[in-house]
Amino acid sequence: MSDPLVIFTPSGKRGHFPKGTPVLTAARQLGVDLDSVCGGRGICSKCQVMPGYGEFSKHGVTVAGNALSEWNAVEQRYKDKRGLIDGRRLGCQATVQGDVVIDVPPESQVHKQVVRKAASSRPIVMDPATRLYYVEVAEPDMHEPSGDLERLADALRDQWDIGAIHADLHVLRKLQPVLRKGAWRVTVALHQGHQDTQHKVIDIWPGYYDGGLYGLAIDLGSTTVAAHLCDLQDGSVKASSGIMNPQIRFGEDLMSRVSYAMMNPGGDLEMTAAVRAAINDLVRVLTDEAQVDPTLIVEAVFVCNPVMHHLLLGIDPVELGQAPFALATSGALSLDARDMDIDTVNPSARTYLLPCIAGHVGADAAAVALSEAPDKSDDLVLVVDVGTNAEILLGNKDKVLACSSPTGPAFEGAQISSGQRAAPGAIERVEIDPVTKTPRFRVIGSDLWSDDPGFSEATATTGVTGICGSGIIEAVAEMRLAGLLDASGLIGSAAQTGTERCIADGRTHAYVLHDGRDEGGPLISVTQGDIRAIQLAKSALYAGARLLMDEIDVDKVDRVVLAGAFGAHISPKHAMVLGMIPDAALDKVTSAGNAAGHGARMALCNRSDRAAIEATVGQIEKIETAIEPKFQEHFVNANAIPHATDPFPHLPELPKVSFNTGGDAQGGRRRRRRA
Repeated sequence: MSDPLVIFTPSGKRGHFPKGTPVLTAARQLGVDLDSVCGGRGICSKCQVMPGYGEFSKHGVTVAGNALSEWNAVEQRYKDKRGLIDGRRLGCQATVQGDVVIDVPPESQVHKQVVRKAASSRPIVMDPATRLYYVEVAEPDMHEPSGDLERLADALRDQWDIGAIHADLHVLRKLQPVLRKGAWRVTVALHQGHQDTQHKVIDIWPGYYDGGLYGLAIDLGSTTVAAHLCDLQDGSVKASSGIMNPQIRFGEDLMSRVSYAMMNPGGDLEMTAAVRAAINDLVRVLTDEAQVDPTLIVEAVFVCNPVMHHLLLGIDPVELGQAPFALATSGALSLDARDMDIDTVNPSARTYLLPCIAGHVGADAAAVALSEAPDKSDDLVLVVDVGTNAEILLGNKDKVLACSSPTGPAFEGAQISSGQRAAPGAIERVEIDPVTKTPRFRVIGSDLWSDDPGFSEATATTGVTGICGSGIIEAVAEMRLAGLLDASGLIGSAAQTGTERCIADGRTHAYVLHDGRDEGGPLISVTQGDIRAIQLAKSALYAGARLLMDEIDVDKVDRVVLAGAFGAHISPKHAMVLGMIPDAALDKVTSAGNAAGHGARMALCNRSDRAAIEATVGQIEKIETAIEPKFQEHFVNANAIPHATDPFPHLPELPKVSFNTGGDAQGGRRRRRRA
């Protein structure tokens, strides 16, 4: 029997190891980013990991309950003294006993992820659903008996013309002492959503309070969870942060997570608990950074794709994994934060989830529509929110269409041989000299290029550790521009390309970007498998856009907007060389940054925007790529770089090279079989 298979997430790195191999040893041998300071002595606890159990159809393994060695005394001692999250193990103590999927949480990674979903600086019109009101309340009178809440309601009606109010038990418990402490003068935080007929009392303070109210705009993505802590009085962002979505250990893409829920009873509840815990952790990070009292967070707005939407709410997403892809509800939701186990905010805080557009087009696409307003555009605009699941909008003031494409995690650096998440040390920009075929690159954490003086010193701390999503996009496009890659996606040999950087890699070839082995670092190359992963991702993206263009019966668009954290870091030229997006004038291809996050902030700070997007979503026409017969045809044609049939007149002439001959025939046959 073969040795057990060990799969690490989120990196996707895997390998077979003999029984009894410590998890930390397996991680080191595979180059997995797992921290350890004490050298595996069970002292530092930096190597904490989270094993997953059950059936993982994405990885083709079923993990038994005894896949790791039993809990030992060292782990128990650490848990007793410092605490250890339930389910976690120490990588230096747990040993491999069977096939296992192991998640490396962000805090156990040496190179912490840089979540790039920064808040937009664009202005927002303020009309928050929660506001502060100062009132003077009548004292109790034995001759006119009434409750303190009722007399507070009378004061609000008389002094602010506010109608009926209601309050949670949390507020009722503190109402009487606060009124008396403030000598019957108090400040109340009242919430009224755009469809509410009553105001809800969120909190109350003695006397005059103007210390601020805060809200959260949360973009819950398949790969990352990003949040902005916003001041509800002026809309300013007090802190932004993000973490990896811990659901990655159950599956890197959405359908893998749906499959996990199908195959493992209670798997949906596991994923719900994991993401809710992550949100609470993220709120703690934000409030610590901004030095804000968590009880002053009175609202949260969520945007997410349909599967994340259901898992956040604790709804089994199984129906989203099969036609007709029915949502439990597509409408906007207003809920109490405690209904979603968000306990790091005010106990009476409210949440708002934007509406979903369709079974595969979620509230994140609705937020992009709110932010970018294609329905108000005079010209035909294509808005592409690039991510693990790409949302695509096409339209103008006459008509807007929407669809999603399953691009997978390759654009995030996953499924790439030297790929990693965006973290210090990751290659993020690439240029290749078309004559010498020599690369130069930049890494996250430094503004210097690799051939600039001082680069080695500037990156001494982080090193050059791998390549992230924007880096692999630019690398593949630059390889095509430099003639190292043909239109079909084959990498040439050293003899064919004229550079020794093209090295043999099994039956195919790879291009070496950086060889750090002499300094104890990794060999970072672009392999034929990497090219295939990027081709599949970009083909799905282009095919989705092409479907929408067919629906409107156009062959070109006037503008292209690249949205999303990833889209903000892609150069238009490289996106077009790769064939990710349809041809357009390069000056008409722009970045909107984190448009979904900006849409979430708009809905957080302006309740009329909530009504507006609910109306807009009802008018957007949905196209389901999974059942469109032409999607496969567009997908196959888009496998070529940039495209097999569609013209790209705005691009420079690309090298006319073909490597599917001679010694590369085997690679060609292998390529056709895999496709």
